[in-house]
Amino acid sequence: MSLDVTLQTDPGAISDDPVMEARRQIEICNACRYCEGFCAVFPAITRDKVFADGDITQLANLCHNCRGCYYACQYTAPHEFDLNLPAALAEARVDSWERLAWPGGLARIFQKHGMAMAALLVLATAVMFWAIAALPGGGAGFYAWLSHGAMVAIFLPAFLLPLVAIGVGLRRYWREVGGAPVTLTQLRGAVLSAGRMKNLSGGQGQGCNFETEERFSDARRHVHQAVMYGFLLCFGATASGTVMHYLFAMPAPYGLLSLPKLLGVPGGLLMVAGTAGMIALKRRADPALGAQGRSSGESAFIWLLGFVALTGLVLYALRDTALTGALLALHLGGVLTLFLLTPYSKMAHGFYRFAALIRDQQTAGKG
Repeated sequence: MSLDVTLQTDPGAISDDPVMEARRQIEICNACRYCEGFCAVFPAITRDKVFADGDITQLANLCHNCRGCYYACQYTAPHEFDLNLPAALAEARVDSWERLAWPGGLARIFQKHGMAMAALLVLATAVMFWAIAALPGGGAGFYAWLSHGAMVAIFLPAFLLPLVAIGVGLRRYWREVGGAPVTLTQLRGAVLSAGRMKNLSGGQGQGCNFETEERFSDARRHVHQAVMYGFLLCFGATASGTVMHYLFAMPAPYGLLSLPKLLGVPGGLLMVAGTAGMIALKRRADPALGAQGRSSGESAFIWLLGFVALTGLVLYALRDTALTGALLALHLGGVLTLFLLTPYSKMAHGFYRFAALIRDQQTAGKG
């Protein structure tokens, strides 16, 4: 197959700048169009001939790194074009998270030193909770170790401030990609796409090639869905407990058949299974097809999610034992760390990717 479209950049001029390199490769893909049906990225590419920086940011966050396009491409190394679109878009995607994060600089530090940063923060906050729990207090269940008032005073700012930071980053993203006011139809389309994660099913719905070149699998989509729905169930458990506490004067602890536990226990199990699956898949995947030098941040995020879910389940199983205080401190330390690092970890990618899906709905409607 020959390229029959004039390229705006030199197809062989590899750049160290992630946006420039992604633009070079996208222009070649737009000229070739062999992978047009692989995922949402390729139809989006064909809607333009010239790609501004905001277009590259949008395409990078629309990419799910399923890697099928790489294994199907005829222009990968040793061809002179040396295409590796999954890696190029991964580099541009991480660059966008780091640039758009607020305050600036923290995302870059976490992406490079995530494991050490998360571990130290978990331990430091766990020691803080252990010290607070040693103070005289009262209450039933976990409140015997840490009062409800103390939990609210600590976790409410730790929950709201990261949301503000994410909101600032999303506002910057929306401006950069040229986003327009969102309609209910566009929002519905993005929600359905995110819920099914159809872009992780490959171009023909047979699965993606994340682990190996020859093997098509839906395993990555399934573990992502387990983590996402598990997290939503756990969030629902917390929200329902808050409603029961403040509106119905029903404070914790709650029984196994209560709404918080009916949501939280399955949610925790899904998160543990999903994060374990993600770790296993990443160990079998080719690291050259992802963002280089950022594996620590990505691994830290997955381990942190799994740690929070696992310690929550163990804490519930071993409640009212001699281990309750130490387990509670570790669990709350993990939860607080997860909240504080959300705008700078890969947790933020869920927000950016959802915004990219909405923007894709808008541009597709213009096509």
